[in-house]
Amino acid sequence: MDKGTFGGLLREARQRSLLTLESLAEASGVSVRAISDMERGRSLPRQATLGELLDALELEEDERRRLVRACDRRTRRIPRQLPPDLTAFRGRTEALAAVHGLTARVAGQGGHVVISAIGGMAGVGKTALAVHWAHQVADRFPDGQLYVNLRGFEAETRPLDPGEALGGFLRALEVPSGDIPAGVQERSALFRQRSASRRLIVVLDNARDADQIRPLLPAAPGCLTIITSRNRLSGLAATEGASLVSLDVWSREEALAALAARIGQERCAAEPAAAAELVALCGCLPLAVAVVGAQLNAAPGMPLRTGVRELGQARSRLDALSAADGRVGVRAVFSWSYRALTPATARFFRYLAVHPGPAVSAEAAASLGGVETVQARRHLRELTAASLLTRDTEGRYVLHDLVRAYGAELLEQENEDRLGAETRLLDYLRHNARAANRFVWRFPAVPAGDPVPGVARVTIDDREEALEWYRQEETTAAAALRTLHDARLLRHRIDLTLEWVAYNSVTGRWAEEISASRIGLDAALALDDPVAVARTAAHLSRALVETGRTDEADDLLGLIMRQMHRLPPQEQLQAERNASRIRHYQQRHAEGLRHARNSLALARTLAEPYEIARALAIVAYFLSVHGDPKEAVATCEEVIPLLRETGNRHDEAATRRHMGYAWQRAGDLTTAIEHYRAALRLYQEVLDDYNVADVLDHLAAAQLEQGDTDQARVNWTRSADLFGALRVARAGQIRARAEALPRPESRPAG
Repeated sequence: MDKGTFGGLLREARQRSLLTLESLAEASGVSVRAISDMERGRSLPRQATLGELLDALELEEDERRRLVRACDRRTRRIPRQLPPDLTAFRGRTEALAAVHGLTARVAGQGGHVVISAIGGMAGVGKTALAVHWAHQVADRFPDGQLYVNLRGFEAETRPLDPGEALGGFLRALEVPSGDIPAGVQERSALFRQRSASRRLIVVLDNARDADQIRPLLPAAPGCLTIITSRNRLSGLAATEGASLVSLDVWSREEALAALAARIGQERCAAEPAAAAELVALCGCLPLAVAVVGAQLNAAPGMPLRTGVRELGQARSRLDALSAADGRVGVRAVFSWSYRALTPATARFFRYLAVHPGPAVSAEAAASLGGVETVQARRHLRELTAASLLTRDTEGRYVLHDLVRAYGAELLEQENEDRLGAETRLLDYLRHNARAANRFVWRFPAVPAGDPVPGVARVTIDDREEALEWYRQEETTAAAALRTLHDARLLRHRIDLTLEWVAYNSVTGRWAEEISASRIGLDAALALDDPVAVARTAAHLSRALVETGRTDEADDLLGLIMRQMHRLPPQEQLQAERNASRIRHYQQRHAEGLRHARNSLALARTLAEPYEIARALAIVAYFLSVHGDPKEAVATCEEVIPLLRETGNRHDEAATRRHMGYAWQRAGDLTTAIEHYRAALRLYQEVLDDYNVADVLDHLAAAQLEQGDTDQARVNWTRSADLFGALRVARAGQIRARAEALPRPESRPAG
């Protein structure tokens, strides 16, 4: 993290854009003082602030990437996930007094207070109050703030799974992705453990019900949990001691004050009757007042009475998108703001409503709209200025669910190509994953083809950038697989599932892989595509095995084998290879050897040297664990020259491991250890942590057999740490072996 480098780049970019500090501040909404501090190397911006600056500068993508990388915050220790506070926050005097009293209880008694229901109807300002309150008291909670939108009431998507929310919290608390367990209960327990000694604010926004919330509650004294929901959540009050705060729409006076904060007190005072009628047309709903205020602010010369007339006309032409009490016509408010958009941005907004996730990146938004990323950023800025979008802490764009519903309605009214937008989104997620996999995964998943026109391409130059792109889009990919159900997208869903196997595997996201592979397998079965069935079933079986559910893989293996007569030879070879792997995990080595020999026979018919060498290596493995050790060694010696010709260090490493095990079974421990160490070096060179852990397991066993207990303990511990980081079930067994070994007796001092 180099503050000076970032500041210099920011200053150069501002000067090239011919902007003063004042003009950049006006265009971005970031204060002059904050920009000055950044340019002088005194501070770095949050992600959302960085996005505002880069958008205002209108930089090309390469220059944006240089500034983003210079602003890298990887050494950050304290999570600060709160969305920005509203500068125009007004009203809520009684509610703020009540919640500040609750905050005082946390500070005074050291107790954990849960605040539920900042509750009320959609658009009433629950999130604004929660975020404003959290910002006001953040200094009392020095260990940071966590925030998540639980998406409890979005029509197009399911509520956020608590496990997914916990994953984000744990990563914010610096738990490596590989150390995050798969199950909700295990994640919840780890979250409580990690937050036990901290004073944190946890904001759980837009919750559906108490069951969604409970796993996310820290148990530590001194933590403050703020929950917003359209439901009252009385059960949470009864079981968790939550205090309930209910919000209604603003009073007329509060609504007028909020409008004046947005457009200027003088303007409201000049036309008091028109201002009062405007907030009445908004039903005093905070969201509606914010949208109207943004529109009026964008037209400073327009009389308020003109706004009243136009808003009234919009209301008369459209049905009211009413809240439960029927008082508020927010569709009319949205339509007034929508009609002021440029035609291109209005079309872009309609397509943006197709996005299924909680927040959208600029690149995904560009793909939905079928436009260049630079153009998409301009549209996003216009929508943000109109208060139809907000930014989250990572700089992505968020649609309120009422705004999303309005945009989706317009999409249908205008007969836009929803299927085309969904196709572009899936292609964006798949083809950029393929680009990322050049740095993440050693084997391509499926033939790439070309994406449909309009898909944004992301520049990815190294493994770090690849994993960062995956992290940015993982919630979007999961939501897209869950919600894009058009039968014409089945092929795209399969291809997306297969391409994301790499990320899920190298980061140990086995629960996510199980969910995705089931979706891909269902799509493959619906299309009756034997190749896709065999591939997705194999990936699903791998994920099940890695989470300790080996018995469930049998049915999947049977499904794969039933496709054999329909598969082309290359896919038959892959299916036999996958079958041998499943039997390996189940320790059914005789059956595994049979499948390995079948794969070798198929490889010989294809006359491809690499496939023959790889198949021989798998046969050698099963011979080393089940057959004749001497035959295994001879087979390995046949394989290694072939692999060196192909330059495949990964498979050479695997063969060295097999040879080590064969020599170990033959009783030559010294030679076995030499081969294990050679395999270890090769796996480390190709950054394969999974197989590094596996070789360490074998190496430790050989060292123990040789009598080197201390080194065996060290290597089993290293193996358990690596497998644990990848959330592999056998990590616990290996750690138990290490801990069972006797430790050297400590000698008394002196």
